[in-house]
Amino acid sequence: MNFISDNTAGASPRVMAALAAANDGPASGYGGDDWTKRVEERLSALFERDVAAFLVTTGTAANALALASVVKPWGAVLTHEESHIVEDECGAPEFFSNGAKLVDLPGTGGKLTPEAVTRALGYLNEGSFHHVQAQALSLTQATECGTIYTPEEVRALKQAVAARRLTVHMDGSRFANALVTLGCTPAEITWKAGVDVLSFGGTKNGAWAVEAVVFFDPAQAEEMKWRRKRAGQTLSKGRFLGAQFEALLAEDHWLDLARHANAQAKRLADAAVDGGQARLAWPSQANEVFLILPAATQARLEAAGVRYHSWPGRSLAPDNALREGEIVGRFVMSFATDPGDVGRLIATISG
Repeated sequence: MNFISDNTAGASPRVMAALAAANDGPASGYGGDDWTKRVEERLSALFERDVAAFLVTTGTAANALALASVVKPWGAVLTHEESHIVEDECGAPEFFSNGAKLVDLPGTGGKLTPEAVTRALGYLNEGSFHHVQAQALSLTQATECGTIYTPEEVRALKQAVAARRLTVHMDGSRFANALVTLGCTPAEITWKAGVDVLSFGGTKNGAWAVEAVVFFDPAQAEEMKWRRKRAGQTLSKGRFLGAQFEALLAEDHWLDLARHANAQAKRLADAAVDGGQARLAWPSQANEVFLILPAATQARLEAAGVRYHSWPGRSLAPDNALREGEIVGRFVMSFATDPGDVGRLIATISG
């Protein structure tokens, strides 16, 4: 029973079939192929406006190159202290931006608030050559704690940075899972709420290896084609990236995959809490469940061979702090999660 990450799942059979089909015959290289062109058109339709879209192979590349395109080397990116760009990308955003600073901020449940952002802007003095200049705000959707931002929350954060003209970036490695929960359109949670550039995740949601960097104002994307090439992310056989994303988007397959993962997470969250053998660290709003596990439950999970991550409790609310012997366990569901495994996990937790 492996619940370590949605990265442990393979690719959707539809994606693999699309890759095999794209393998037949010659095609233009470096993103000039028909698959990539169709995906670019499809993304404009999906987001209800003309966008500039760039396919890359990893979420780290998507985030780092998106931010590097909108932040100067003396700039700063405001983000949550547990965001992926802070903790899990080995300095790639700083490297590809030639040294821009990540300013990490606290927030319960992995979420930033307008108040926290406003406080940070207060000590990053605009125009002072002694200070890095705040130039971007990066939000994670869904967050590293499995919570989601509503359109209203994104708009409030956009308003908090509007006077300083910060670009709003969204790390959407689990964008599909958040969207399924929200029940809104992709446009409503992105550019209509104030997002300027999106890292649209595919790999965690059934792709083999593809992400899309989507600029909602194509004028902001002027540097991206050079940055992508310089980073080694302009694949000569780019059709294999386009084929993956096309298969995901066709007939809303990407949303169906996310619905399955979210449904399995909800099963676990509801059952674990009802059974009284664990409690939720944060609301389970996407495909991740964070359970506060007492020592006895941890022992049962270990004996049953259940694999999960032990997670830091920095984002816990004060009234939900860890007690002696407790840890936060992260359990991640994917499009390929076996409902039977979830049932066995629930039974193990319940004792």
